[in-house]
Amino acid sequence: MAEATWGDAKTPAIDWRMSASLANVPRGDSDVAEVTNLERAVRDWCTLDAGHRAAAVLTTEYPVQVDGTSGTTFTGQDIAVLVDHLPTDALTKG
Repeated sequence: MAEATWGDAKTPAIDWRMSASLANVPRGDSDVAEVTNLERAVRDWCTLDAGHRAAAVLTTEYPVQVDGTSGTTFTGQDIAVLVDHLPTDALTKG
């Protein structure tokens, strides 16, 4: 009997509403981490200049699996990979 699979086993659906923090980015006169949802954190990362993108640390509430790799802490190119999986419609507001 063949095993059935649905969707992409290497990148299952991502819960973009889970809590996430984006740290090491400028917030006024300090670099305070902002806690928000994953989608907003990734979209905010996209607006940063290259230096701040490289320094940013994204931490998720629970593991996210992308391309067969699972983790809760993402930096640099790992965050860029999440950008490729962002939903095209807005799941969350604000």
